[in-house]
Amino acid sequence: MVFNTGAALLDAIVLAVVSTETEGTYGYKITHEVRQAIGVSESTLYPVLRRLQKEGCLAVYDREFAGRNRRYYKITDMGWAQLQMYREEWVIYSSRISRIFSEVTDQREK
Repeated sequence: MVFNTGAALLDAIVLAVVSTETEGTYGYKITHEVRQAIGVSESTLYPVLRRLQKEGCLAVYDREFAGRNRRYYKITDMGWAQLQMYREEWVIYSSRISRIFSEVTDQREK
């Protein structure tokens, strides 16, 4: 992807992915889902998950899976509030960018 992904956008995407599972979800699945939207490495995502946990946006717990513990991340009330703020900001931001792009397209067609 030619566009850089800033920290706030990455946080928003991670929170959105985690929010889709009521019981939370684990790191590998989060990585897979985020990669559907943007190109990002695991080494980039795990620090984001730790930071969101430290900020109180994610809760973490372990659950056994196939004889091993798997770390799960679940969105908190603070995380929901943050995600809502990101959603509202995204609507404004993306509509402004889309408007600019459509104006360029309209000028080209004239």
